[in-house]
Parts: sequence; structure tokens; C-alpha cells
Amino acid sequence: MDETPGKKQGTIGLLALAFVLGVVYVVWLAAGAPDGSAARSPASPEETATAKPSPTPRPTRTPRPSATPKIVPTATPTPEPKKVGVVAGHWKSDSGAVCPDGLEEVTINLDVASRVVAILQYEGYQAELLPEFSEKLNGYQADAFVSIHADSCSIPEASGFKVARVASSAIPEEEDRLVACLTREYAKATGLAVHGNSITYDMTIYHAFNEIDPETPGVIIELGFMAADRDLLTDESYEVAQGVARGIACFLEQE
Repeated sequence: MDETPGKKQGTIGLLALAFVLGVVYVVWLAAGAPDGSAARSPASPEETATAKPSPTPRPTRTPRPSATPKIVPTATPTPEPKKVGVVAGHWKSDSGAVCPDGLEEVTINLDVASRVVAILQYEGYQAELLPEFSEKLNGYQADAFVSIHADSCSIPEASGFKVARVASSAIPEEEDRLVACLTREYAKATGLAVHGNSITYDMTIYHAFNEIDPETPGVIIELGFMAADRDLLTDESYEVAQGVARGIACFLEQE
């Protein structure tokens, strides 16, 4: 049965509307989505495989302060101990003065000199004991040089001590200081007085003074008389030695 002209026209209108709507949809897809973002077709498998993830932002590192260089202190060199030569008068040579009862000077000299050396070594000095005549004395160099002796028993009532240096000294001021220190400290330690006007010629030209180096300060001490001062020299030899050692240390520390 044939369609009427009115139905045909209605069908054509519907087809035309559908075509227009299709065109509008295509244009809409090409222009973008309603939220303003561009429409994209799904990513191809190749694009998915080669896509790189966005890098994760890392926190900014706080710079560390540079290490402070370690300062190594410079070692202070230890000073060389001061050298002292101590002669025990007449030791390894002869007896020295001898009293009527047989007491020999060399016995007193060696006892006291040995104690002086021990005391000085204990105090940190480089002290050495020397015999009366020694090859070491030739050109001997030291910070101080002391020869220890005692007076004879020939004057029973005589008491006291004395200290002297060489007459023609190359360093008179230094040797005078050594004499002064030894005189003061020995008197304090022993209680003895200086026996005035009894320094002999043999003391001021003592042989060792002409053998040691002229720049080595040297003195000779007569500790006391072997008669009147015997008890002090024999029974209190440590105090006697202390007086000599303190006199030497006085001189060395003043330097």
C-alpha cells in the first residue's frame, strides 16, 4: 500500500534532523569537553609504553658546615738539663789532710760530694761526680763547677768555711754570683760563719780552674775545719751537702 505524501515528508525531516545532530556532536567533540579540557582519544599502546613518570620533587638539602681543620699544637722542645761538675777533693789521688786520729779529708770530701750530686740529680740537674785529677777536666764545659774540700786539723779552735774563685777570671761577674749564692745558702744550711781572711793562694790558683773551659763558672769551697767542725762534717753530712746543692741551684736559677 502506497504511503501518503505527508508520511514521506515526515520521514525525510527526521533523517535531516538526525544528520544535523550528528554533525553538531562531531563538532562538539573536536572543540572540547564542557569543562574546557581538550578531548583526547585514548592513548595507544605505544604511547603508554614510552610514557615516563613525572619526577618526584626532592626536598632541598641543608648544606653541612665545612669541618674545622684540627690544629695540632707544636711540641715545645724540652730544655736540656743544666750541667754541673762536682769534684770530690783528693779523690783517686791522695788522702788530703789527715787528723792525728787518722780522719782523712778525702773521706769527708767524697761523702759530701756524692750527696751533692745525688741531690742535684734528684732536682733534675745533669750532675756528675769527678775525681781530683781527671782527663775530663781539660776544656770541661758546664753551667757550674764546684770543687769540695775541707780544712785540716792543724788549728784545733778554728771554725768556719770559705768559698773562692780563680784570681784571673774570664767571667768575674758570673763567678762572683756563684760565690755569693754558695756562701749564703751554705751558711743558712749549716749555721757556720765565713772564716774571714783565710782564703789561701792555693784556692785562687786551684789547678782545675786552669783546666776547665774559661766560660765555665767555677769555685772551690772549704766545708769547715776537721777539728772544731768535725761533728758537722761527719755526722750531719746530709745538711752540709744540702747547703752546697742549694747554693749551686741558687746560681743556676738566677740565670
